[in-house]
Amino acid sequence: MVGRKGGPEERAVPAAGFDLETVRMRGLDRDAPWKNLALPALIPLALRRALHLVDRFRPDVVLGMGGYVMAPAVAAARMRRIPYVLHEKDVRPGLATRYFAVNAAAICTTLPGTDKRLPNGRVFQTGVPLREGFEPRTPEVPPRRLLITGGSQGARRLNQVVWSALDGLCERFEEVVHVAGEQGAEGLARYARDRYRGIAFTDEMAALMARADLIVSRAGVGTIAEATAVGLPMVLVPGKFGGGHQEENAEAMVAAGTAIRISDDAITGDSLLRALDGLDGERLRAMARASAAAGRRDAAQRVVAVLHEVAENQMDKS
Repeated sequence: MVGRKGGPEERAVPAAGFDLETVRMRGLDRDAPWKNLALPALIPLALRRALHLVDRFRPDVVLGMGGYVMAPAVAAARMRRIPYVLHEKDVRPGLATRYFAVNAAAICTTLPGTDKRLPNGRVFQTGVPLREGFEPRTPEVPPRRLLITGGSQGARRLNQVVWSALDGLCERFEEVVHVAGEQGAEGLARYARDRYRGIAFTDEMAALMARADLIVSRAGVGTIAEATAVGLPMVLVPGKFGGGHQEENAEAMVAAGTAIRISDDAITGDSLLRALDGLDGERLRAMARASAAAGRRDAAQRVVAVLHEVAENQMDKS
């Protein structure tokens, strides 16, 4: 696997038992353009490193998992005429996916609607590969356990809203589990409640979802994929960062019937409690059924099948 020097993959990939090579790379920052000044120097060095890795490893096919991190390796594959497959997580394809899509042997997507935004006919909705442990279950109605998460990085605004509504949440649920992220770590100690469990970070999201009956979260694709694999109804609060791509993820889930959406501008402690009170038993059961139908627990196998097909087609041409 090829990842970013200094990225979280330096810890996660070796821990999972896989070899990792790294390149120095940064993404295009739309929110702070002055941070892009180093890119003209970084890109040639990253491409040279990726070419060295591709020439040494000589892959039959390259899989790019979306985002700027994949760009050097996918560009190297294209230069060496090695077929590559892209995986796009968001409804709105990222810049790297759009740039490399035309020549991709295939593109795997996660949510409905991505295919309409890509200039490539070989698009497969595979879902996003997940870690083991996300098993389907039937959430309890009315919900007893609420899970709240802002994603891997946390969400400062969502944390503040949760803490402002904490008494009301603890009145409505037997257990409130709140994954606050590093941004919220310092605040957790100030909000002790009998029914409230606040944690900064966890590698046990599968276990948390196995107990939850309802989830409140940002609209990152990783969390959506995990929640639908379990079959949880969702209250999504899409972040406004990154060009607002989470808005479209949330819209896709609302259209599929799996979630309700509260905008980041509109969410307060009171509006969150009102939204939760508005979810009656019939609505929650329908959302849970839709969530389970949208889940792709076999996403890894689907992606591997696409890779096998591309590799076999390449061998037939040789």
